[in-house]
Amino acid sequence: MLLLKNAMLAPRGAWAARLLWGLGGRSWDQGGPQPRGPGGCRCSSSSQPEPYDVVVVGAGILGLAAARALLLRRPGLRVLVLEKEAGVARHQTGHNSGVIHSGIYYTPGSLKARLCVRGAGLLYAYCEQRGVPYRRCGKLVVAVERAELPRLRALHQRGLQNHVPGLRLLQPPEIRAREPHCRGLLALECPSTGIVDYTRVAATFAQDLEEVGGALTTGFEVVRMQLAHDAPGSPLELHSARGARVRGRFVVTCAGLHSDRVAQLSGCSPEPGIVPFRGDYLLLRPERAHLVKGNIYPVPDPRLPFLGVHFTPRMDGSIWLGPNAVLALKREGYGSLDFSARDTWDSLRNSGLVKLALGNLSFGLGEMYRAAFLPATVRQLQKFIPEITVQDVIRGPSGVRAQALDSRGNLVEDFVFDGGSGDLGARVLHVRNAPSPAATASLAIAEVIVDEVEQRFTL
Repeated sequence: MLLLKNAMLAPRGAWAARLLWGLGGRSWDQGGPQPRGPGGCRCSSSSQPEPYDVVVVGAGILGLAAARALLLRRPGLRVLVLEKEAGVARHQTGHNSGVIHSGIYYTPGSLKARLCVRGAGLLYAYCEQRGVPYRRCGKLVVAVERAELPRLRALHQRGLQNHVPGLRLLQPPEIRAREPHCRGLLALECPSTGIVDYTRVAATFAQDLEEVGGALTTGFEVVRMQLAHDAPGSPLELHSARGARVRGRFVVTCAGLHSDRVAQLSGCSPEPGIVPFRGDYLLLRPERAHLVKGNIYPVPDPRLPFLGVHFTPRMDGSIWLGPNAVLALKREGYGSLDFSARDTWDSLRNSGLVKLALGNLSFGLGEMYRAAFLPATVRQLQKFIPEITVQDVIRGPSGVRAQALDSRGNLVEDFVFDGGSGDLGARVLHVRNAPSPAATASLAIAEVIVDEVEQRFTL
């Protein structure tokens, strides 16, 4: 296992019935014409064609960015992306807040800091080039208590060391000029923060993948990996839950919420394990949307594992408030009543979760209370915008974060690569952990993944 310290990073359809080459809005129904992948390779569950050079598992924003980057660097490779859902970006990518982060929070000089700052720049340039709408609406990190002032000033210095552009501290009159309804003792302005629809970004990555010769197959949930000894070079054979098979010389997995389980298919360690945390948002009623101009964030408390509630404008004009952070009882459980016995058992038997919960008991109980009672969350929001009332908010969407935990109960904030053992493991690269701001930095992280692919594999 390779650990890069301080690095950041719908319903299912039948595989044969929903086969997409490069997305692009094209689909084939069962019994219809079979699309051909790069180099004329036929994708079929009934025959065993020449294997792909690289198969990427997972069509979230990171898997698509990595496949795209690989083909841009190595034109002519046969690259296939497999996705278990009926379309791309169905989970973490499609359920996040849509913020393009600036990079102020991370340790100066760390890979995580560099990837975020570089990734934000690359993403803005990409959106301009490809016509993806975005807004550079900025962000205020607001101190509302005197105890937060030293932390805010330290955050300012950290951002300057990370070369985040345009940072400045605002006094109360300047805060009101920037956010007329916001109150605070001091604020850090980050004008490079923006918002975008990451589902649209991911779909555009998928279109790029087609244009450079890649392929995408949806409805293919990988449940088994093995060496195909009946073929020259013994490529890897990936089996779907519905009995389809795909072969590739090398495999890269970007499986998000299931990254630990997919890694174990090739004999990798179960650690770090994934524990799902659900974040529930509130929505500001449309007639009150004028209360928020840009992103408003709290000063992070290093003693707590999660950031806390904030105000996030969206590309559709809505304002998201939150999120909280509570243990999800299903890895893809976006509703408060969603439950999976397997997912819950895996979380509860994770020794790291027990230690995390015991070390942050009061915080965890507070998050559960605020999740159940709207007035409790509104009181947190009123610290920043006193005018907000319970009548101004309604319950909104939720997302689930794939939080990697080590056995000591620490949140794994580093980018973790892993490979299996033996001949099979030598052909696989697992992206075990790519924590926030992975979407912001997806283009920069993709470069790191491709570097790792080139170092490990003979392409």
